[in-house]
Amino acid sequence: MLIRIVKMGFYKEHICTFLSNFDANREKIRAFEGCTFLELYQDKQESNIFFTYSYWRNETDLDKYRQSDLFKNVWSKTKPLFDRKPEAWSVEKIVSLN
Repeated sequence: MLIRIVKMGFYKEHICTFLSNFDANREKIRAFEGCTFLELYQDKQESNIFFTYSYWRNETDLDKYRQSDLFKNVWSKTKPLFDRKPEAWSVEKIVSLN
């Protein structure tokens, strides 16, 4: 399993636009082949900072998503809203306690 973490900073006036676009596409992203989990977080100190956490069966599935029309459509509407360059990490879970 691969976990993808993306940190995004938005101009404050575009937060509602981002959330609306995410809401309209979150089920499609989660249903994309290979995606097993999707969450969105908002920073408590800087309300214009958001993180997505998505779990993928493997890197190939993530790459297929990143090359898909769905990703291109979502990203083309998200990218102009950024107030800084997004950051992304692909990580593997080592330990999880419930």
